[in-house]
Amino acid sequence: MARRTAYTKVKRLNFSNPDHVKGMGDKTFRGFQCLNKECKNLIFVQVERIDPDFEYICDKCGFEHKAGETTTLYNYELIDERDKSLIEAGSFQLLHDDYVGESKEYKYCIVCGALKPFELFDVHGSRQTGRQGECRLCKQVYNGIKNQTRLTEQHREASQKRRLYTHFEDREKMDVAIIYARFGNCCFKCGTDLSSDLTAGAAKKEGNLDHTLPVFYLWPLTTDSATLLCREHNGEKAEKWPGAYYTDAELRRLSALTGIEHRLMAGAPRFNPIALAKLRDAAFIESLFEKFARYPHELLRLRNRILAETGFDFLDINANISPEWRRRADEL
Repeated sequence: MARRTAYTKVKRLNFSNPDHVKGMGDKTFRGFQCLNKECKNLIFVQVERIDPDFEYICDKCGFEHKAGETTTLYNYELIDERDKSLIEAGSFQLLHDDYVGESKEYKYCIVCGALKPFELFDVHGSRQTGRQGECRLCKQVYNGIKNQTRLTEQHREASQKRRLYTHFEDREKMDVAIIYARFGNCCFKCGTDLSSDLTAGAAKKEGNLDHTLPVFYLWPLTTDSATLLCREHNGEKAEKWPGAYYTDAELRRLSALTGIEHRLMAGAPRFNPIALAKLRDAAFIESLFEKFARYPHELLRLRNRILAETGFDFLDINANISPEWRRRADEL
């Protein structure tokens, strides 16, 4: 298909990159932490592949990473638990070839000038590194300007919304592998195979972990409650209550997979009662206004949605919150 004729052009003003970035947009670096456990230095070497006879010296502590050498992390004794006899004694060692050989690939972004892992750049087959010159984040912002879709202020608002919603979650660490396995590594909606997401160094994730009960209504995303969807269907499902998106047969199957009651998912949207209980805590509300003092709009919009749908106004809970916030919320 022929490429469409460009009708807009982004003209860069007062743009520059430091000297160490210039000409480096298509150069590959390998990065690893110094093997000296007392050193925190990250070592970056400009090579496409590790030389079999490598010798990399840490510029912070002087530790030598050399081909064929090993580093002892501790000594050990292997004991037979049946009679407590010593089977073997030795040293737990890491071969430098293995340690340096597993180093990740990095490259400079030609826009923000940061040295980032390859997976943060889209694939571009004709370039030496096989990756785009600009990172995904810079490309996203650039496309937002060029297409006049989402500009910086909109990104900031979306970021503030994400930050706000995390205050209603328990910050449980999710086990992604368990979620993928529960859904057979496939999109729940269309069955697309997403197993490549679990491959180390996958260029781009095709699957997304969806809030089965939307975060828009303050429900958390957990290992048990998440739904695996492809990117397309995750975009379609965004902020929708499950009953408004899935068929009844899908809801019944999803209930079996997530442990969420079918009656809850099939019914009318409702706010998470545990989250609403937090909003009845005066100290919690005051802390939210302190944290979002610079960007309060999402917090005020949340107040308006909860008030409209439940009749509960969390601005009534804390007498220390200025009446000005109620006035500004009412104006939104």
